[in-house]
Amino acid sequence: MRKRKVNEFTEYLNHLNDSDVKAVKAFMVNFKQHMNLTLSEEKKLRKDLEGALMYYNAIGVAVTEALRRLDNENLGGFYARPPLLYYALDDAAKIYPLSMKHGFQAVFRLSANLFDEVVPQLLQIALTFTIKRFPRFATTLKKGFFWHYLDANKQRYGIEKEEHLPCRPIKVATTGSKSFRVLYYKNRVSVEFFHCLTDGRGGLVFLQTLLDTYLRLFGVEGQTHPSILDINATPLPEEDANEFKRTTVTKRSGFKEKRALQMSGKIENIRPTQILHFRLDATDLYKVAKRYGVTITAYILGLILLASRFATDAKDGDIAIQVPVDLRKYYPSSTLANFSLYGGIRMPITDITTMEELLPLVKDQLAIVTSYEKMSEMMYSAHRMNKDVRGFPLFLKNPIAKLAYGIMGEAIFTTTFSNLGIISAPDHFNDYIESYDFVLGPPEVNRAATTLVTYNNIATLTITKSTKDPSFEEEIYRLLVKDGLAINIEGSAVYERKSRVSREKD
Repeated sequence: MRKRKVNEFTEYLNHLNDSDVKAVKAFMVNFKQHMNLTLSEEKKLRKDLEGALMYYNAIGVAVTEALRRLDNENLGGFYARPPLLYYALDDAAKIYPLSMKHGFQAVFRLSANLFDEVVPQLLQIALTFTIKRFPRFATTLKKGFFWHYLDANKQRYGIEKEEHLPCRPIKVATTGSKSFRVLYYKNRVSVEFFHCLTDGRGGLVFLQTLLDTYLRLFGVEGQTHPSILDINATPLPEEDANEFKRTTVTKRSGFKEKRALQMSGKIENIRPTQILHFRLDATDLYKVAKRYGVTITAYILGLILLASRFATDAKDGDIAIQVPVDLRKYYPSSTLANFSLYGGIRMPITDITTMEELLPLVKDQLAIVTSYEKMSEMMYSAHRMNKDVRGFPLFLKNPIAKLAYGIMGEAIFTTTFSNLGIISAPDHFNDYIESYDFVLGPPEVNRAATTLVTYNNIATLTITKSTKDPSFEEEIYRLLVKDGLAINIEGSAVYERKSRVSREKD
């Protein structure tokens, strides 16, 4: 007769002493008191806790210490209360659900590269504890009569092992769907966000808080830090604020722009075709930019303009770069909703010659298009446009939005460059986190999108490709080397046939 297979957790309990068994059972009873989910969701969460306890046992952590780290107080009342809240989308977010198409969605990714491999059992618990501090993220995107909105959704938010293309569309139309996903692969923890939920700064707060919670589950206790939220603190109303109405400016910014040149590579059906990370010494990068008399942002914009010219067959027209601007630098805010707009750098292709001639022009344009005055005008315009169309039913807003929000259309830009800046983190992160990545999802019309993020003196320049043509990244690589910068290239080629830049690493 075949013996019944003993449950792993039962085996774990069988190897504990009576005192520890009693403590674990009391812990599980207390866990039950924190639950008001469906039975299937509750079972998943219980299974997660069992997995974490067994992991702790395997690495020699005492039961009492394991239970302390997994304290059910970290669940709060989040899973015990019914989902009653809903959140209006901010003025920048409202365009994103309207602009969704089959196979295309505005998704971005933030990643931390750890020194050690990710332990999924503890990352899952970290997400379970962290999500309650971000109720705006624990939602499902739904259609209202006039606008989309975020509806509270109480469930187990699960991590995923990374097995698919980065920044693939998130299924937001299904029942109980999420607008973000947490992924892990080897030593990398990634969070991908649908842009209607948050922007890069809000997403970074979520990732930093998740990482801090994850490290605490290993017994790492660090000091409080402004970039990290206390997971057991009460969420604040200002964290959900639509800040676009704050400006006192009443002048509208002119959004209308003519079409920009596009790079000449064929857009592939499967995107991204490749994601490349150029790891640079941040101090050296700063010195090169200073040598030209510009900021790092202006320097990278110069590289992109030259590389874009190199990657197109066009001889006339403008190359334009979309440059997102975090409005919190002008209007200090704690909001986790979107609070960013963009400035546009635009140059006739015939004026794009050398870095020496180009960078003074970039510097002057950048100062104007990202200024407080210009951003305030755009804030007012974005807020007014939403008010102008608010009375139209949602099914009529789609064509109206495409007309009114020409600002968002990719055709008026050649590419995008988003600089998230220097990541501020507590000191103890340095012992566990090597670098960060910031990835924009594959564009629909543009052939490439570029980002920069800096941590621990590592500046990571990332290029997301929608074409196999390697001209753009090869020219950026050549220009960086010409300026004396050492580059460590990491690539995630989707296709077997890699670009020559990818092979530079081999």
